[in-house]
Amino acid sequence: MLTIGDQCPEFQLKAAVSLEAGKEFTDISHESYEGKWKVLFFWPMDFTFICPTEIAEFGRREEDFADRDTQILGISTDTHFVHLAWRKDHEDLRDLPYPMLADTKRELSEALGILHKEEGVALRATFIVDPEGIIRWVSVNDLSVGRNVDEVLRVLDGLQTDELCPCNWQKGEATLGVA
Repeated sequence: MLTIGDQCPEFQLKAAVSLEAGKEFTDISHESYEGKWKVLFFWPMDFTFICPTEIAEFGRREEDFADRDTQILGISTDTHFVHLAWRKDHEDLRDLPYPMLADTKRELSEALGILHKEEGVALRATFIVDPEGIIRWVSVNDLSVGRNVDEVLRVLDGLQTDELCPCNWQKGEATLGVA
């Protein structure tokens, strides 16, 4: 699995971005959102149980990420057509403010090293990538446990201070000085 300090792999993926006819899909690459921080979060499969709780929560918190000059990219190994169908079908996903990328060939998931060994789907992984494309934080959960969006924001805040942040540090609190 790629980790802290590694370059995020290059990718070009189809994404479901809208329910509006003719504007449902777009292509998104590693060069999209240049100069921004990115949060890439992967879920195993569409039309499941834990995944929509996470996807919806990232959607509800999108403005918090935007305030930090950060683009959310939600990704699974389902197709962009399946993403669109799920958005149409699930009330909490209809108005998502960020793209749902389709890693159908599993190229990005494989390059990151986050494919489940038996199931062949993406693990519940989250990557924070800085504006230079360097992975700065990685978290991977078991398929049965959802992630904590507040923790993703807390770590993003800490990384953006470019200072030393102690245990349980929260935005606005003092950072540590080097003695």
